[in-house]
Amino acid sequence: MRHDKVRTTLMIGASIVAGTLAWSGYVLLLPVAFTFPVLWAVAPTRLAAAFVAAGYFLAASRGLPQGVAAFYSSDLWPGLLLWLCASTGFVGVHAALWTRCEPNRPFRYFTAALLMAMPPFGITGWAHPITAAGVLFPGWGWWGLVAATAGLMGLVTRMWPAVAIVLAGFWIGSAATWDEPKLPESWQGVDLEMGASLGRDASIGRHRDLIATVTDRASGGARTVVLPESSLGFWTPTVERLWVKALQGTDATVIAGAAVVDASGYDSVLIALSGDGARVIYRERMPVPGSMWQPWRSVLGESGGARAHLFANPVVIVADGRIAPLICYEQLIVWPVLQSMLKEPDVVVAVGNGWWTKGTSIAAIQRASTQAWARLFAKPLVLSFNT
Repeated sequence: MRHDKVRTTLMIGASIVAGTLAWSGYVLLLPVAFTFPVLWAVAPTRLAAAFVAAGYFLAASRGLPQGVAAFYSSDLWPGLLLWLCASTGFVGVHAALWTRCEPNRPFRYFTAALLMAMPPFGITGWAHPITAAGVLFPGWGWWGLVAATAGLMGLVTRMWPAVAIVLAGFWIGSAATWDEPKLPESWQGVDLEMGASLGRDASIGRHRDLIATVTDRASGGARTVVLPESSLGFWTPTVERLWVKALQGTDATVIAGAAVVDASGYDSVLIALSGDGARVIYRERMPVPGSMWQPWRSVLGESGGARAHLFANPVVIVADGRIAPLICYEQLIVWPVLQSMLKEPDVVVAVGNGWWTKGTSIAAIQRASTQAWARLFAKPLVLSFNT
């Protein structure tokens, strides 16, 4: 009994280390997440497996309490509560599917991984080990996803040491030749440092500053300029006229984040602007649960909150190119990017407004995850974040 307790304690500690290292924001460390299925498989009891899952998930998402506190200008308690609530899906799924029967274990783990990649559990399916497929098998596309899945299933069998050695070989080879995803020609992503004021300062002066930034990049040869999530604030006819008029006489196209508000709530969107006009090209499939997406409001007969367009518009056409858009939270979960890749986009465009993540690894994790997916499918990547 004492031996089991010591063993379980060591395994929980190892899962915490794995979650911390894999999700530190360094893309080449993502394969450390493959430690988790090994620890889950060798757990002596279902309860131990649950604690291993909790240690991994809570370590991976450790920046959430501080980020929520910054977002709401409050103490840590709301963030801690959300942190623990978000872990229940991951822990519950892995605890329920744990088994002592080795022949069934790979299929049980595959089921757990699939559940955490798709709604409803996939809505909080952060820190999914499959994200590391792009580091282990860059450029392999769907075959790389299959190979990574097979590797995860092999890691929960008795042959896990041999599987781990093979995966480590791919990891070392990839790290030795790693290249970040290419920036597509004539595209430019703009990173801003405007803090919480971005999207909240609706003054003409702020819009003129952003327009000046865009025209400066366009004069340098960029024809498609991407601005972060929420850059345009609330999307109104006045804002539209201001930007379209400013872009007339140029061949620049701007893709920028905004919010479209109506009586029932709002959509977090991407707008394509040029001298010829403006249009909404993308509505966010999965806003941040809790702070943005609040589905209980409709049940209670209340309005407000962001709408989730779960499986809508995975690929949109801009400037004669097919883009896979990912706004903020969508970069942390699995199904939005895979749904977009089914449509064979030309480029991945990832935007975020992460001022509230200052002092945490959340924004770095978003970048690392998106880079890994772009490398897996050999797609050019445009990033644009506000801090």
